Formats: sequence, C-alpha cells, structure tokens
Amino acid sequence: MYLDVSNSTRRLMWTLAHAHGTLLGMVHVIFGLSLQVLPELDSHRLPLISFSLIGASVLLPGGFLLGGIAFYSGDPGLGIAVVPVGATLLLLAVLLIARSISTIVSKSSSQKKQ
Repeated sequence: MYLDVSNSTRRLMWTLAHAHGTLLGMVHVIFGLSLQVLPELDSHRLPLISFSLIGASVLLPGGFLLGGIAFYSGDPGLGIAVVPVGATLLLLAVLLIARSISTIVSKSSSQKKQ
C-alpha cells in the first residue's frame, strides 16, 4: 500500500506527516529545555503556548496522515484541511514565545541601566 508506485500521493503525505511529527517533537523538547533556562517566562502565557504546541503537534502531522489515507486523482484527502489550522497554532506558539523572551530581555536591559 505504501510502496506501490501508483500511490505517490500517499507516500508524500505520510512522509510529510512523519517529518512534521519529528520536527514538532524536537520543538517540544527545546521549549521544555528553555523553560529550565528561562524560568521567568510569562507564566500567564504558558497554558496558551502549551495548548498551541500540542494542537500543532496533533493537527499538522495528523492532517498529512489523514490526507494520505484516502486521496482522489493525486490530490490529498479531506484530512489535509486541518493542516492550516495546525500551522496557525504553531505560528501562534512561536509568536507568544518570542514576545515572552523579548519581555525578559527588555526587563533585564532596563535593570542593567539602573
């Protein structure tokens, strides 16, 4: 089913699912390590960041996986429709992390000036 030449769409979708799942797993590990290094990250944003990362980790690879299960004339299946939602959640998490880090940097630079 996976290696059949006529199923190149399935193979591409499942390869994308695997790659996105692996890379998002590394993002989770890096984010967890950053919490150890920067414990002063905005605690009120952490639940939203965590929810966004978990949602992205489910929807991005899951959408590619579902898109490869049933496909139509070389086009991915309807499961691919959740991929943009997962990408939006990932973008939201990255923006929130960047804002939290910029807040830490601005606080530390203002303390050094005093």
